[in-house]
Parts: sequence; structure tokens; C-alpha cells
Amino acid sequence: AQLALTLAVGTVASFAVFKLSVLLYERVKSPLLNPLLVTVAFIIAALVALRIPLDSYEQSVQLISFLLGPAVALAYSVYRQRQTLKEHFVPIFAGCLVGSVVSMASAYALCKLLGLDDALALSFIPKSVTTPIAIAVSQQLGGITSITVAAVIVTGILGAITAPLMARLFRVRDGIAKGVAIGTCSHAVGTTK
Repeated sequence: AQLALTLAVGTVASFAVFKLSVLLYERVKSPLLNPLLVTVAFIIAALVALRIPLDSYEQSVQLISFLLGPAVALAYSVYRQRQTLKEHFVPIFAGCLVGSVVSMASAYALCKLLGLDDALALSFIPKSVTTPIAIAVSQQLGGITSITVAAVIVTGILGAITAPLMARLFRVRDGIAKGVAIGTCSHAVGTTK
């Protein structure tokens, strides 16, 4: 009964903070108030102010973690876009493949150029994929998962902020091309923009 209550409180509180962040973003319309960024900042501040250990919070949001898992998170989105995927399979596949390789290689190369050690460099490789997949990849590569999560969040938010400008700058007008480019670089957060 205690576990169920803990899960309910953590899940409801996290969803409530996110919903309030979305409402704030819709009212102010500033990219700096990205709902994911505001939610993370608020939860961190609340945990620190209330002196709640991170482990306790992580246990209370296990349901959210499960729902954000790779299979659950991707299945519904892919299913909803199945017709678009069928019609544009080759360009979508090619764009995702090339974009993913370039993203991973450039992240690793930049880290090495800056003199970061292997553990840090490996942590940045999966920065452009959704968080549950990035965590799994980072663990398999021997990276630091907390660094990976931070890199994923920053990458998504920067993509959401800069994507419209980059699309205009490079005169990309096709919705499929924009979606593939932004999604490959900035995962779901950038794609929603």
C-alpha cells in the first residue's frame, strides 16, 4: 500500500508540474520557458527545498519511467505516423541514418577535441535520442548516465529553440524534411516544435 501511494504521489505531482509548465509556456510563448526545462528545474528545486533524496523521487516516478521506456514511448508515435512512414520511407530512413551517424560522430569528435576523457565522450554520443534509449546506450558504452540525461535534455531544448531559425536560414520548407532533420538531431522535444 505504501509503494502504491508513493507511486501515485510522485506520478501525479510530476504530471501536475509538467501541465503547469505547459500552461506557462502557452501563455508566455518564450522558448526559454520550454515545459521540459521548467519541469526539471522546478522538480530539482522542490527536491532540494524539501530535502527529498533523489532515490526516493526516482522510486516514486517508476510508472513514468516505464511509460517512457523505448518500446512504449515509440510504439504509439510510430503507429500514428505509419502512413507517412510508408509514403516517404527511403528519404526518412536515409535522413535518420545519416543524421544519426553524423550526430554521434561529431559529438564524440568534439569531446575528444576538447580533451574530455572517454567516459564523458561516450556519455555524449546518444544525446540526440529519447532519454530511455539514451540511458540504455550510455550504460552499454560505459558512459555516465546522469551526463547523458542532461545532454539529451539540453539537446532537445536547444533544438526546439533553434529549429525554426535554422529551417528558415536554410530555406527548408518541406514538413517531412524538417521533421526528419529536427527529430534526428533533437529527438522528440525538437520534433514537437
